[in-house]
Amino acid sequence: MKPKKGIHILPSLFTTGNVFCGFYAFVAVLNENFYYAAWAIVIGMIFDGLDGRIARMTKTTSAFGMQYDSLADIITFGMAPAFLAYSWVLKPFGRLGWMAAFLFLLCTALRLARFNVTKPDIRGSHFIGLPSPAAAVVVASIVIAFEDLFATRINPFIMVMVIYGLAFLMVSNIKYPAFKKFDFKKRVAFSRFLFVILFLYVLATIPRVALFILGITYTVIGPIGILITNKGSVVEEETTPPAHTPYKE
Repeated sequence: MKPKKGIHILPSLFTTGNVFCGFYAFVAVLNENFYYAAWAIVIGMIFDGLDGRIARMTKTTSAFGMQYDSLADIITFGMAPAFLAYSWVLKPFGRLGWMAAFLFLLCTALRLARFNVTKPDIRGSHFIGLPSPAAAVVVASIVIAFEDLFATRINPFIMVMVIYGLAFLMVSNIKYPAFKKFDFKKRVAFSRFLFVILFLYVLATIPRVALFILGITYTVIGPIGILITNKGSVVEEETTPPAHTPYKE
């Protein structure tokens, strides 16, 4: 039986949209339109989320699609945010600035390579390490917030720390929720439904603020989860009575 040739056009079109967003971000940065470059990265994340979902819904997943998606992610969520951060505020740091940007790109590549070789059965409910689209959106949301809301730029030293932190989280073993499976038929609590409605309202009303809060919140979920887990383990060890040993003369 001959292997099937060709590619699935629908998910590949969305992946191509992701590549275009990454390329446009480069063009915008070269023209010093940092605000539009940041939004291009955000839109690229939307394309990246849709191509995988559409492939799973239409049962058109393939090895080609996975490799194409990874190459697109390197452009849009690795090179584009690194170049954006460097051109926006890291350039005055000289070597420290562009090395920080390079580290972000390198960790993005390592993160994607590790994801591609991870067994499918252990990547369903969570990601190992901060996903590269989330890290890129954090960078983009900072640019959007400061360029639009504050009409200024963040302190370059703080941005260097942010870039190093995001790079470390991407290659860490910290677990992050995947949110790949949504059961719209499942009943949920009314309070949770109100929270979703409130979030959508804030996102539609003040998307710049909502995007920044969402990016930061998702980034700190992993480390906070580890702290809570470790604290619970310590408390459990402290409250566990010692094993009884028989009395010996």
